[in-house]
Amino acid sequence: MKKITLLCVLLLSTTFSNSVLAAYWPDRVFNNLDYGLYWFGTGDNYQKATPGHSNAYYNKYKKTVIFIHGWQQNSSVNKTREAFDVARQGGPNQNVAEGWLNAGYNVGILYWNQFADEKEVKDAEAKIWSGNGPRQMRWRRADGSYANASTTNNVTQLLANSLKANMSDFQGAELRITGHSLGNQLALTISDTLRADVQANRITNKLLPKRVALLDPFYSNGGKSYLGNDWTGERARGIADRLISKGIAIEAYRSSPVTSTAFVGDANNGLINKVAFVELKPWFLPAWDLGKKHSVAKWHYFWSFSFVPPSIRDSNSDGASASTNINRIKQLMTSSNKLVHHHGAWTRSPADDQFKYVAK
Repeated sequence: MKKITLLCVLLLSTTFSNSVLAAYWPDRVFNNLDYGLYWFGTGDNYQKATPGHSNAYYNKYKKTVIFIHGWQQNSSVNKTREAFDVARQGGPNQNVAEGWLNAGYNVGILYWNQFADEKEVKDAEAKIWSGNGPRQMRWRRADGSYANASTTNNVTQLLANSLKANMSDFQGAELRITGHSLGNQLALTISDTLRADVQANRITNKLLPKRVALLDPFYSNGGKSYLGNDWTGERARGIADRLISKGIAIEAYRSSPVTSTAFVGDANNGLINKVAFVELKPWFLPAWDLGKKHSVAKWHYFWSFSFVPPSIRDSNSDGASASTNINRIKQLMTSSNKLVHHHGAWTRSPADDQFKYVAK
């Protein structure tokens, strides 16, 4: 049993960290605390969002998609951040945000990589929910040392504040929030913060997300003292109920067994049963390469926006993907079936994907 647990932890460590991607990052973003919203253009060009300042890659009238990464062990020392060039994650040799940009979307990333740079995934997870968890709100420098942040706000509050401050003028027709792995929890908690602020008339109702995508979502097992002994997955289910009650579409895509391995992750089936759920089968990757399989959910979702929605065996209805109509996603949320990869599992491209219905 101990050997199995250790293997799962090692797989998680390999899976959730050490992403080496194309965007160049100067040393200052690792030597000093740097978090919050960045806007992206073609070729992984980017500009940090700063309240009151124009941004080359943001237009308040455009539809917007925002991505949130997960656990980032050793990313500070390696001086890496996630972006949209995903070839080294097993994806295509192209920028998977290009389709969105060409369709007129703003594309952003909410970074919390220095807070997420912990040896233990649960220590990074705690910062999503509380500023007083096991490691409080410490962050990691490029030299490997840790410093305490001068705030007791948790990561949800910090990132939600960054989004609200930089999108206070937003007039676009859609805000979509996506989160990969541990970042799926932030996609939910930030969306819930926006929901509460819209309801209280503190922000424009344009900032109520229309759609939330959970990409190979991860929840750790066990009750948490900083949550009154609730599980993080339990709290997430309550958030999902609140978002769904406001008409927000929620979709989830699983591409690896790592995030639901019994000894490490909570499969959170109660959440899965509330949302449109898809099981991807990335058989084009070796069975042992769980790290890249885990990353598939991220780049497959973003890349799928460039293709028509996938088909479903023995059905005339569309399957789920980033390009699928939101009303169809809502239909799939209420279905007793999930979608499981049937054709196209041996290729990277979403172009030949077909799914089949399987009971949830």
